Amino acid sequence: MKKGFITTIVILGALALMAFILMKNKKENQEKIDTVAQTNAAVSVKTDIVKTEEVSLDFSSNGSFEPIQELTFAAEKSGKVIKVLAKEGDFVTVGQTLAIMRSDVINVNAQTANSAYENAAADYNRYENAFKTGGVTKQQLDQARLAMINAKSQLTQANINVGDTRIKAPISGFINKKYIEPGSILTGMPATDLFDIVNVSKLKLKVTVNESQVASLKTGNTVTVTTSVFPDKTFSGKITFIASKADESLNFPVEIEITNNATKDLKAGMYGTARFASNQQKQVLKIVPRNAFVGSVSGNQIFVVENGTAILKKVTAGRILGDKVEILDGLSDGEQVIVTGQINLTNGAKVEIIK
Repeated sequence: MKKGFITTIVILGALALMAFILMKNKKENQEKIDTVAQTNAAVSVKTDIVKTEEVSLDFSSNGSFEPIQELTFAAEKSGKVIKVLAKEGDFVTVGQTLAIMRSDVINVNAQTANSAYENAAADYNRYENAFKTGGVTKQQLDQARLAMINAKSQLTQANINVGDTRIKAPISGFINKKYIEPGSILTGMPATDLFDIVNVSKLKLKVTVNESQVASLKTGNTVTVTTSVFPDKTFSGKITFIASKADESLNFPVEIEITNNATKDLKAGMYGTARFASNQQKQVLKIVPRNAFVGSVSGNQIFVVENGTAILKKVTAGRILGDKVEILDGLSDGEQVIVTGQINLTNGAKVEIIK
């Protein structure tokens, strides 16, 4: 019995020792976890400094060039093409003949219509002379006159049909695409496409500006236009349109008309940059980087760093100046604003500033 009691004491002692060791290990592990958690709680961010500096109020906006005129024109009459006089890349002028359709049957019809008109006109003259002497009645004279008018209308239509066999350019410009060849059969319904003509003697540069920028613009203002394709050349443009309503992104569409140079260097579809000059060339403004804002500039919220903590501040944003934004209220010079990492932040979160 004494032996059994000793055995029980030994087992209880071993269990107690094991429990002590387990509790000690658990405490040490928790301390390590807490230390790691505390270290990992700091969000890595990059910052910039709020500062007041002299800023140019000139601004620029990018867009693409569009032709002043662009037309895909189609056949008005049915027939067979016998000759094509223009090819892709040719410059054509208004009224220039681009293709010729078969016209023998149409010419015969025109000759028949001409003969019918001449006969009707001669009959009317005879009836008119006879009416003066009482040889015919007024009703007969009116019928002859009506027949002459109808014949004249038919002749006019026949001559139009003859003219339609010569397909002419409705606008001046370059042939961008040709859809027909000699032997092509044209139909008027549905109409057969003939040529794409693009007029690039002038172009339109379509850009957008924000609400603070649009207030300084007026139609007729002169704008300097550049393109990356020709970095050594500048073009003069004129504002021809300013939208009265903002688009879905709260920007205002603006159209600028540019006269192309003699060599027609500018092409429709190229990218261009419009540089708008401000009446006030420079001003001393308090500014921050545009990417300091949480979400969009219109949200007017910025994180600043205070004693290693991210503090969300409400600010009043002014004009957007490229990649910078004017601050009217809410920040002071020298404050550190967070410019990257905001997506992981909440107000009061610990931060670690990285270079």
